[in-house]
Amino acid sequence: MSNSEKLYNAFAHALHIDPQRISDALAYNSIPEWDSVAHMALVAEIETVFAIMMDTDDIVDMSSVGKAKQIVAKHGIAF
Repeated sequence: MSNSEKLYNAFAHALHIDPQRISDALAYNSIPEWDSVAHMALVAEIETVFAIMMDTDDIVDMSSVGKAKQIVAKHGIAF
């Protein structure tokens, strides 16, 4: 499984949505499932899947799936 697939699956699992709905363009608050509470669950899921710890600025800046890729990539994960 590629790292992109892992990230998409993390989004699908944390947000309780079909993986087919996930794209790099999916943005925070663009769907009802991705609200502030789900955002924290998503952060926890991404940290677990990739064995990383995001800092507060990255958590706040994670505004889309594409942005999440950039943040995770800063931890040495290739996409």
